[in-house]
Amino acid sequence: MDFRHTMKGRRALSAVAITTGLLLTVVGCGGGGGGESGKGGSSSSAPATSSSGGGTRSQTPESAPPLAEVKGENGLVLTVTSAKRDTGGFVTVEGSVTNNTGTIWVAAEWRGDERELAANGGSIAGASLVDQKGKKKYLILRDTSGHCLCTQFTGGVRAGATAQWFAQFPAPPAETTNVDFQVGSMPPASIQISDGE
Repeated sequence: MDFRHTMKGRRALSAVAITTGLLLTVVGCGGGGGGESGKGGSSSSAPATSSSGGGTRSQTPESAPPLAEVKGENGLVLTVTSAKRDTGGFVTVEGSVTNNTGTIWVAAEWRGDERELAANGGSIAGASLVDQKGKKKYLILRDTSGHCLCTQFTGGVRAGATAQWFAQFPAPPAETTNVDFQVGSMPPASIQISDGE
């Protein structure tokens, strides 16, 4: 008799466990796929959507041709992907640097020669925009402590790696749209400034 009750109890427990598992599966699948409920649970459904639809959107700007690409000594490659004029009276330039030198790159010569910029360490603080037509050079913006409004390459860039960077400059006059971006011993990169959003 004990054996029968034990077997019945086990069967009942198994049936409850299977039913519960099926219910959770149905609820889990149904909750994430709804359009309206997807807004509330966007954290779980957004990555799946991002990997297919969002990934395509994020690849579109990356696959767009860069504004400029220049090669420096020992295989260092500087790419400028955007240069946008912002309403605050400055220009934000963004891009990447790829280290093909075969050793770690610390951006020492990119930080600039000014004593004030020495505290920025390995950074893009020595960059400038040159308006050839207007005969003006725009240095990178700094805060009151002398820190640049730019990327610092903390720890350097490993061999074969690519690092993203940004730098902010005072905006040239509105009629100036073509400038040269210069940093360190890299060749000048001719870029076009566009209006930001």
